[in-house]
Amino acid sequence: MPRPRIQRCLRFQARTRYFKPAGIPLRNLKEVVLAKDEIEALKLYNFDQKDQKTAAGEMAISQPTFARTINQTYQKIADALISGKAIRIED
Repeated sequence: MPRPRIQRCLRFQARTRYFKPAGIPLRNLKEVVLAKDEIEALKLYNFDQKDQKTAAGEMAISQPTFARTINQTYQKIADALISGKAIRIED
């Protein structure tokens, strides 16, 4: 049985829930789901341009956990872009 996840400190609230390729109805697309902590990590690291240690501190997680989270986020985004999938952001 895996260890329970540590509570993350999340401040960012996404304004949109979906991104999808143009011209294809959403019902015809597979989707990739981004969790709240993945969006927070993406925002802190890429948009706010904070280093991993600082961003991890703001999320109240370790730097290695932050690195795994951001890498998982990049994998999901790459899958969506390359495979033409919709991206859904968790509520």
